[in-house]
Formats: sequence, C-alpha cells, structure tokens
Amino acid sequence: MKDPIIAVFAGGTSAEREVSLGSGLACAVALARSYPTRLFDITADALPAGLDAGTHVVFSTLHGTFGEDGGMQRLLDAAHVQYAGCDAASSALTMDKTKTKEAVAARGVRVAKAILFAGQAKPSVETVVGQLGENLIIKPNAEGSSVGLSVVGNRQELATALAKISSGSWLAEQRIFGRELSVGVLDGKAAGVVEIKPKSGVYDYASKYTKGASEYFAPAPLDGGITAAAVRDAETAYEACGCRDYARVDFMLSAQNELYLLEINTLPGMKETSLLPMSARCVGLDFTALVREMVTPALRRFRAANASSEP
Repeated sequence: MKDPIIAVFAGGTSAEREVSLGSGLACAVALARSYPTRLFDITADALPAGLDAGTHVVFSTLHGTFGEDGGMQRLLDAAHVQYAGCDAASSALTMDKTKTKEAVAARGVRVAKAILFAGQAKPSVETVVGQLGENLIIKPNAEGSSVGLSVVGNRQELATALAKISSGSWLAEQRIFGRELSVGVLDGKAAGVVEIKPKSGVYDYASKYTKGASEYFAPAPLDGGITAAAVRDAETAYEACGCRDYARVDFMLSAQNELYLLEINTLPGMKETSLLPMSARCVGLDFTALVREMVTPALRRFRAANASSEP
C-alpha cells in the first residue's frame, strides 16, 4: 500500500480565516519534511475538489465555525476520508462552551459560574449581576480565538456589552482573576503546562495576535502539585469530551490556587509560536516532530481502512 498524501486544510469561511491560513502554511511545510503533502485553501463550507478517500489523509487547521464545530468533520466522515483530530461529535461538543463545561464538571473539573443566553432574549443587568457579580467575561458560546469577547467590571460596562449583542448564543461568565495556563494533550497524554501573561491583563484577540502583546513561559513556573493538577485536569477534560489524537486545554489558576477550565480547543493555532507547539516543546517535541505525532493516529486509521478494502 502506497503512503497517502497529507491534505492540509487551511483558510475556511469563519472569522478566524486569516489565523487558519497561517497555521495551515506552517503545518504543510513541517509535514512535507516527512510525507507527501498538499495544501488546500478552503473557501466554502464544502470538501475541496480533488480530495480522495483512497489517496488523502486530512490534517485540518480550520479554526472556528464549520471547521472546528463538527461541520467539516461530518462531511469527511460521509466521504469516508480519514482525518487527524477529534471526530464530529467531539468537535461539536467542545465548540459549545456550555456543553463542554457540563461534561467536564461531571468529571470533577472546576468551571466558572455562567449564564447562557440568546442574543434575542438577553437577561437584564440586574439579573446577571445578582447571579454572577460585576466582574464578568461576555463571550459567544461557540467561537474561538476570543472573537467577540468583552471584559466587564461594572454595571455600565455590562449594559454596554449587552447592548452590542443582537443574535447568537452567548455566555456571561464569572471572571476568574489569576494566571492563565494552557496544556497540550497528545493521544490522551498531557504535554507541558504553558503560562500566558498578556500585558493588557486580558488574553483577548489583540493579546493573542499582536506581536509582543503577551509573554509566554514554557514550562510554567508552578508548584509541582499545581502542575500535576493541571496535567490531570487536562487529561480528564480531554477524555470527558471524547477527544482523540490531540487538543489544547486552557485554564485559569485563581489566587487560591484553584484551577478553572476555560475551554478545550480541538483545532488550536498551529504556528511554531502557538500554544500547543510550546506545550509540546516542554516534552521534547519540536514543531516537525509534533505535527508528525499529531497525524500518526490518522495514518493508522487510513491504513486499517484501506487494508480491509483491498482484495
């Protein structure tokens, strides 16, 4: 059986298209050192022309809506194309922040208190403050890269944030003050713990994608017990949400040294300077070795599927 071609998907139609194009190019260059590789620029919510189940294994770097929420994964499943990363059900679950929190909380991972609401049926300022207090994060229930995130510190700021919302599904979440941590998980095993220190104090879209706006420490300078807890909770959250192959799990560490899950990212940013590659370097995997590790389970599935179909 000849080796498959790795089809790297990049771009997509979501608000995170530009971020994805950067991830896709970096991964295609790295994967090409080990495998025949082709980069596909995805411009519609559909499989690209030329994709073939008997030839390609997909390595997707599509972030956000359709790429990360199970939409693309369902199309790949229907076409019997093997792909790296979480399946459609796990992708849909983890894209929904509320369902993710419910799944991990049931396994003992701590989550911040929140109110889920529709843009057309917003709660009053007093209702939100009465349940959660004034220090809040307002964010879409199903977007990545901190798209649409607002930080609120009083009633007036909350009223302003709510006034901007007219549609969609949203979360008002109690803000946890502390240290932001990120843990890569590869095939169920946590890699290193990374600490993020945004200079603005909030790891929003600008802090993520503006050069020099944040500092990163890999591995995070933490007490051994806290590092062990972050590793344990990351692996538990990954398993609770049915993830496979890889994911990135993000936490806040409160002033009381309590870990709160922020989200699970099943298709995280994948430039060499992104958080998952930082986490992997803590356990001795450079970028080329990391992408090879990420695609290996999908190659096994491809070989098994094609071996069973051979005469």
